[in-house]
Amino acid sequence: MERATIAVPTALAGSEWLGGAARARRLATISLAWLCFEGAATTTAGVLAGSIALIGNGLDGGIEGLASVIVVWRFTGSRTLSRTSERRAQRLVASSFFLLAPYIAFEATRALLLEHHADATWLGIGLSIATLCVCPWLGRAKLRLGEQLGSPATAGEGRQNLICAYLALAVLAGLLANTLLGLWWLDPIVALAIALLAVTEGLRAWRGDPCGCATCAPAMASEVGGARP
Repeated sequence: MERATIAVPTALAGSEWLGGAARARRLATISLAWLCFEGAATTTAGVLAGSIALIGNGLDGGIEGLASVIVVWRFTGSRTLSRTSERRAQRLVASSFFLLAPYIAFEATRALLLEHHADATWLGIGLSIATLCVCPWLGRAKLRLGEQLGSPATAGEGRQNLICAYLALAVLAGLLANTLLGLWWLDPIVALAIALLAVTEGLRAWRGDPCGCATCAPAMASEVGGARP
């Protein structure tokens, strides 16, 4: 069978690259554990409050969890050094962005047309604050690893974590505005922004440049051999 190779940045030796791959897998596992809790709790809070933006943020946690599973898959066993697994993982992570947008866009538009008023939800506010404490750290760490490993899939997962933080901030603003000022329309407007951002970042991840830097391109100069595709 054909011998597989994977591109490795020249700044890293083979053992360093493998260590980075193991760290990417660990970070993805940590993300998955957090997102299982955060996604379920936030979606439940959104359903109870009738908040489309909060539901969207919770479902986004589920989509991010799928991306974490993909990255764990990509850096497990023989796929760690497979020259085909990175491209597959990149496309799968990119596709996961597109799972969120249609539902959120439809529900947000319906809420605006029907003038649906979400209930006040301090639980949702607390969960959004917790997300702001966790996701930026995970996102920045994965972006750095994605650059070091030449892995668009890892960088794409990190970008999703950062998007989750941005969305949590936007949802928090919308919930506070609704709870304190009665600005009900801000919640579905935020939800529409979530849908647009998901599509934009999905396209960016599909192209393989999720962090906006040339160094995250998968084609690097050195190669490490030894696994099968």
